[in-house]
Amino acid sequence: MTTPKTAPKPLPGHMEAGLIAGTRSNSLAMSDLRGVARHLVDHFQANTPCGTLPGELLHGDVTEVTVKCLGLAVRMLESGKTPSDKDLANVHDAAARWAREGVPLRSILRAYHDGFRFGLTLVSRDAKAQNIENVTDNSLVLVSLLEAVTTEVSMAYVEEYRSVASEHHTATHTLVTTLLSGGQNALSTAQQCGIDLADEYLVIALHFPQHPDEANPVVDRTVSARRKLRRIQAELATMCGKSPLALLSTDGGTVLLPAPREREWVDTLIERLSRAGEIPITATMTSAEREDIPGAAEHVYELLTLTRQLGRPAGMYRTEDLVLEYQLTRPGRGREQLLRALEPLDDAPELLDTLTSYIGHELNRQRTARHLFVHANTVDYRLKRIGQLTGIDPSVPSGLRYLQAAIVARGLAAAKQK
Repeated sequence: MTTPKTAPKPLPGHMEAGLIAGTRSNSLAMSDLRGVARHLVDHFQANTPCGTLPGELLHGDVTEVTVKCLGLAVRMLESGKTPSDKDLANVHDAAARWAREGVPLRSILRAYHDGFRFGLTLVSRDAKAQNIENVTDNSLVLVSLLEAVTTEVSMAYVEEYRSVASEHHTATHTLVTTLLSGGQNALSTAQQCGIDLADEYLVIALHFPQHPDEANPVVDRTVSARRKLRRIQAELATMCGKSPLALLSTDGGTVLLPAPREREWVDTLIERLSRAGEIPITATMTSAEREDIPGAAEHVYELLTLTRQLGRPAGMYRTEDLVLEYQLTRPGRGREQLLRALEPLDDAPELLDTLTSYIGHELNRQRTARHLFVHANTVDYRLKRIGQLTGIDPSVPSGLRYLQAAIVARGLAAAKQK
């Protein structure tokens, strides 16, 4: 339950006077600043997300930065000058440290704003005793200081966060590369990344086609490709956690996911990555023990090349989806015999087209005839002629399987020559 926000308890009179003073004669001593700082830190602890911070950080680093900011506020109220980079150095360094330690930016900005709200409360509380113009000037000084501090904190936090993210990104890439190469230091690399390695992984190969903007002559192709990649990476992080094991480029790449994963989840992942990238992604996948990842990666990339050679639609393909086609890519006498099986049809392309269409339409004569714009009897005649020329009867299951394998083998050979 969140503690309700309350106004800080009143400060001793001389402290209030010192904070809203416009002359050096009334400025606060360092001991007084520390007293105000402790007062504010107690307020932060009770009323802001800072209350969840470790006590040594809250009463150490946070208190010191509060003292510095109070001193800067007093100096600005006295002089009316805008703070320099040197004045804000402590604020910058603290924000960078907190970013590296994982303190939420929201908590940091909330604490700063609460502190300045307290200062404005003191200024307005003394409005009756001061000239209204002086009160307005003091308020504007505090607002200007808040702007400077907020800007400096945000810039320092983002810079450090990017640096940390870049370091982790590089370390993650190193880990993926190590796993893909079968390196022996994967465990130590994973510990540096703060990642627990699984015993088994899904090894996924991805192909990213060009986004339409990449072919647009009025759009920077490189920028469009990088935007596509960033969208895909963001969606991958959403689905798989902040640090998925992935090695991606604008053309595709490799993803390693701890196994097992439900088939539907993996299919959904590819669909969501496709929507995020606004492209039809083709993916191939297999599972492997951690030490077998290099061989599995080689296998899924062979499958990925195979799907593209076959002109298959985008989506996720597993080994079992391409087992016949994959085996037909293996060199050997059987494959050479399959390639020779259709040579008698080289001088009759309409027969080969009919056979391909017949198999593609699940052996349906009527659909094949409509596709070829011929009569169904013509399809029957051509199938009979194919049997006569090749010596393989497509009307029986064994002959049809043989001819189908021959068509796949020929198609793969033709694609490989391109």
